Amino acid sequence: MTFKRDKGILCVENINFLKIAKIFGTPCYVYSKKKLIKYFNYYKSQLSLINHPNLICYALKANSNIAIINILSKIGSGFDIVSIGELEKVLTAGGDPKKIVYSGVAKKKQEIKRALKVGIKCFNVESFQEMDRLNLIAIKLKNKANISIRINPNVDAKTHPYISTGLKTNKFGIAIDKAEEAYIYAKSLKNIKILGIDFHIGSQILKINPFLEALDNIILLIKKLYKKKIKLNILDLGGGLGINYKKIKLYKYLIKKYFSTICEIIFANIHNIEIILEPGRSILANTGVLLTKIEIIKKINFKNFAIVDAGMNDFIRPAFYNAWHNIKVVDLNKVKYYKNLFYDIVGPICESSDFLGKKRYLNKLSQKDLLVIHSVGAYGFVMCSNYNTRKRPSEIIVDKNKIFLIREFDCLKSLWKQEYINRYVKNVNLF
Repeated sequence: MTFKRDKGILCVENINFLKIAKIFGTPCYVYSKKKLIKYFNYYKSQLSLINHPNLICYALKANSNIAIINILSKIGSGFDIVSIGELEKVLTAGGDPKKIVYSGVAKKKQEIKRALKVGIKCFNVESFQEMDRLNLIAIKLKNKANISIRINPNVDAKTHPYISTGLKTNKFGIAIDKAEEAYIYAKSLKNIKILGIDFHIGSQILKINPFLEALDNIILLIKKLYKKKIKLNILDLGGGLGINYKKIKLYKYLIKKYFSTICEIIFANIHNIEIILEPGRSILANTGVLLTKIEIIKKINFKNFAIVDAGMNDFIRPAFYNAWHNIKVVDLNKVKYYKNLFYDIVGPICESSDFLGKKRYLNKLSQKDLLVIHSVGAYGFVMCSNYNTRKRPSEIIVDKNKIFLIREFDCLKSLWKQEYINRYVKNVNLF
C-alpha cells in the first residue's frame, strides 16, 4: 500500500488514518481498492504471457469479505473455495459459479450437493473416498461431477511447517505414487468427469525452486497419463507465492521470475491445456493495514511495552506463526528530538503470546498514539475470533477519496446471540 505524508499525518490514498480511526474506532482494518486491482491485474498481465487459456482463481481463505470478492469478480477473477460458507459468499457477492474450483480434504455431502446444483467449474479431489462420495451424489442428482485430482508431489516448500502442504506426511492430496491408480479409478466412475490435475505445495513460498520441482514431477505424470489415454484439459498450479513482509518491492520481481520460468517449462512440455492459478496472499496482503491505538505505556526493568487495543484475537499471525509485520506510528507532529526506543507491541488478551511485534525501534511512544500494522490484507481479519469475548474489528475500503464501511464492529449482544441458558431440545436418553 502506498503511504504519503500530509501535514505530519501518515496517509493512504489521501485519506489520513487519524480521521479513519476517529470515525470508525480502533482496531480497524483498512484496504485499498486501487492496490487490490493493481495486484490482481499484475497477475493477469503475467499470465497472458502463457499462450494457453487461463483463469485466476483467487483463494478466498486469504480474505473472504464480500466487498473484496465483489471487486475481484467484476475484474474477471474466479475463486478457489474450501467450504460451503465460501461458496455462498462468492454467490452472494456476484461471483460466477462456472469460475469456482472447490478444494479441501473433507467436503461434506450437503456441500457437494450444493456445489453440483449451482454448477461450479470443478472439484479438486483429494482422496479415493471423495471420488466415491462425489460419484454417488452425482448419480442421485442425475448430474456429472467435474474433477481435477489434487496430487501431492512430495516436495518440501521450505516454508513454515503449519503452511506446508506438499509433503507426503501432509494430509492434502493423493500421493504421487498413487496418482495413476487414482486417475484410472476416476475414469471407471460413471458420473465423474476428469478435467485436470491440481497441486499446491504450501503458502508463503519465496523461492522458485520448490514450484519447479513440483511442476517437473507433475509434467512427468501428465505424460504417463496421456499414454494411458487419459487426457487432461486443466493444469491447476495452485497458489503459494509469498510476499516479503520486510521488502514489498520484491513482490513484482518474484512473480515475474515465477512466470518467466513456468512459461518456459509449459511451452516445452504441454499443449492445449487451460492453466489455473490460485493466488491469495500475494494479491491481498499488501492492500491492507490494521490501525490500533496505544492504551498503556508500561516499562518493566529494561523493557518497554506499548499495550494496544488490538490483540491476538484481531490479528493472530504474530502469535500463531511468529510472523513479522512492519509497524509504524502515525506521526502526530511529534517533537523531533524525541529519542527512539525499543518496544514490544502487545495486546490486551490474557495470554503471554499476545503480541503484534517485539523489539521494535520506534520514536518515543505515548498513550493514544495510533499505530499502523502493515501487510495484513491476507490472513488478517479472516482469522479473527471473539476470544476473551472481544468484538471483532470493523473493515474499511478506500476508493480514491471515498471511504466505504464493508464490515461493522461486532456489537456486544452478537457475542452471545446464539448461546442459551438450558435451552430444551428434546428428551433423549443418552445412557
